[in-house]
Amino acid sequence: MPRIASGAIPSPNIWNTPQVYELENRAVDPEGAAEAAMREIRSWDGATVLDVGCGTGYHLPALSRTAARVIGVEPHGDLVELARRRCAPLPGVEVHRATAQRLPLPDACVDVAVARWAYFFGPGCEPGLRELSRVMRRGGVAFVIDLDATRGDFGQWFQRTVPTYSAAAVEAFWTRQGWLRRPLDLRMSFERRADLEAVLRIEFTPEVAEEAVARTPGLELPYPNVLRWREY
Repeated sequence: MPRIASGAIPSPNIWNTPQVYELENRAVDPEGAAEAAMREIRSWDGATVLDVGCGTGYHLPALSRTAARVIGVEPHGDLVELARRRCAPLPGVEVHRATAQRLPLPDACVDVAVARWAYFFGPGCEPGLRELSRVMRRGGVAFVIDLDATRGDFGQWFQRTVPTYSAAAVEAFWTRQGWLRRPLDLRMSFERRADLEAVLRIEFTPEVAEEAVARTPGLELPYPNVLRWREY
């Protein structure tokens, strides 16, 4: 069986350096602002939750604390194995090797869907959004959390790393799809300087990463994000 599900778009950070991406996951949003913002809109207590692009399953244990059922979907087979290992002791958690555009789920079975840092390119995501519409229950909510490339040094470093990215086109795409948005002023906070530098080096091109390292003193940096959501 292929290690990567057909139709997946490679992720240059977590696919190549999952151990460093783990450090990034630990550092992002120590206050839990993203979770609090989502819960204001739709709680997942007692719900069926889908994590699209779950990677190594970092967020699945936290979701499972109050959800009735948690489903992780990830196209990279090696990451799926890591996620299954992480969640093996947890009842009600399952992880599938699949893509967003081919979810291995029946119709109308999900109450809350979340995609973190997996869907920022907007145009081209229509097949995945159609799948969300198929699997979401009436009254459910889907969330997308991602970097806001229009704000801060992090956003500028990202746009220089991905010069083909158009923030205006992405914003127009999500508006056309009927999604709402809220800015999230998150931060990354690290225990070791070496970890911060390693994360910057997997997020940006070498030239941009070295500039980011030089311009980021200490152990913290702002991480401007945006929360998008749609009710079904």
